[in-house]
Amino acid sequence: MNSPFPGMNPYLENSVFWSEVHHRLITAIADTIEENIPPQYRVAIEQRTYLSDDSDSVLVGIPDVSVFSQQQQISPQQYSSAASQISTSEGITVMIPLPENITENYLEIREVSTGFVVTSIEVLSPKNKRPGEGRKAYKLKRKKVLASLSHLVEIDLLRSGKPMLFLGEVPATDYKIIVSRSETRPQAKLYAFNIREPIPIFPLPLQAEDTEPILDLQSLLHGIYNRARYYLAIDYNQQPVPSLKPEDAIWSDTLLREQGLRNN
Repeated sequence: MNSPFPGMNPYLENSVFWSEVHHRLITAIADTIEENIPPQYRVAIEQRTYLSDDSDSVLVGIPDVSVFSQQQQISPQQYSSAASQISTSEGITVMIPLPENITENYLEIREVSTGFVVTSIEVLSPKNKRPGEGRKAYKLKRKKVLASLSHLVEIDLLRSGKPMLFLGEVPATDYKIIVSRSETRPQAKLYAFNIREPIPIFPLPLQAEDTEPILDLQSLLHGIYNRARYYLAIDYNQQPVPSLKPEDAIWSDTLLREQGLRNN
């Protein structure tokens, strides 16, 4: 059973699924590239590791949607009154942010004989798109690649967070794919698309003399959706997290009802 959406499935952006989706997509991209590149190259799955800061730490493990009982809610006046009754000499339980070792995977296409990185492929994570060490670590890596002779492919399938920096005006779309060829910088090719559109296919840059394989992320995501059986795990009667724009929510509701996936 394929994903019901013509392009990116917004339900897969939920933090409940995204870590697994990211891992599976990185692996699927590596496997499909390996089958379609000349034998002088290999695809390596690399890791970027950093220590999260306080702003990252407080978000670790916190779901995107929280449900609170009305009976447990305390008004500011009640809280102030309760707080004034607590003696400072008594020990109370508090929460402190703990740094966490974060590991993010990315791909490199390398020349076997020299180890030269021909192309670096990144699938952005939520931490890359919000303030904190995750964004700092990725921006540093991005800067190094853009200053090198390696090509950069940057895949952003997340609607939330702050997009990466571009010069000039770019379309305000839900998703973006950037293909930055070393020989044409600072110009790069932008594939900008919205939730109602299929994910564009694009050529993967290699050395000038090589035939470039075409990367079809849409097919890869359909395969991941089936193999991981997300159709059993996703409740399409609920709204996706993060939420859709009002006009897209109406479109999504119609789409899901037509396919018999929503009845509420």
